[in-house]
Amino acid sequence: MISQTQSASNTEIIYPDSDGRLMADNTEQFQWIVTIEQNLDWLFADRADVFVAGDLLWYPVEGNNKLCTAPDVLVAFGRPKGKRGSYQQWKEENIPPQVVFEILSPSNTKAEMNRKLLFYYHYGVEEYYLYDPDRNELSGWQRSADLEFLEVIESIADWVSPRLQIRFRLTDLKLLLFHPDGKPFLTYAEIAQQAEQAELHAEQERQRAEQERQRAEQERQRAEQAELRVEQAELRAEQARQQADEERQRADRLAEQLRAMGIDSDQS
Repeated sequence: MISQTQSASNTEIIYPDSDGRLMADNTEQFQWIVTIEQNLDWLFADRADVFVAGDLLWYPVEGNNKLCTAPDVLVAFGRPKGKRGSYQQWKEENIPPQVVFEILSPSNTKAEMNRKLLFYYHYGVEEYYLYDPDRNELSGWQRSADLEFLEVIESIADWVSPRLQIRFRLTDLKLLLFHPDGKPFLTYAEIAQQAEQAELHAEQERQRAEQERQRAEQERQRAEQAELRVEQAELRAEQARQQADEERQRADRLAEQLRAMGIDSDQS
């Protein structure tokens, strides 16, 4: 007979892939989450050892499926890309996400965000960024040099992330984010618009190239026709020269015949 203690120890612990909460409370929050996640995914597309995810449950401690949170965006350096139902840290060589983002919504309470800050501090986050799009307020925390706590980033208005190398620029209207090469983070709509413009520009360039090719072909044909006319003129000139030579030769033969007959052609 299996004891209750043995039965409990053999029971597999389930780590749910969802906490039952919506990814976003409104369209603006959703757009910010998607924009940040997709741009970071794009930024590290050629890095096989950087994992980027949005709204993914993070379980830091094995055996505790109650202890978890779902950052709006997380970045884990040293972890491979790939599909995950959740980020179970003990299966990720115990590497916590080093950078997390939260986009504030009206339903987020101060107590909830304080709990998240403590969670990120306690379980190893190096950089934590919180943006409130309604109030256009940006906050940031960075792990201190001695790794003891997350300290407030005082000069956040034009901040460059040490881990991501992206720039945060807080204007009077909204937050702007920039890739390390200076290119701005773009929404899906902006990316699609740029792609359409690039496609249109490419088509215009193709048409210009085709027109240039046609003009070059026309010039080639005109050059060939001009060369043909020159060849025909030279041929006619050669034929005329040959005819003149033949006429001269006939005249010489006739003069020779007349002289042989005792007739001086110059006196006839």
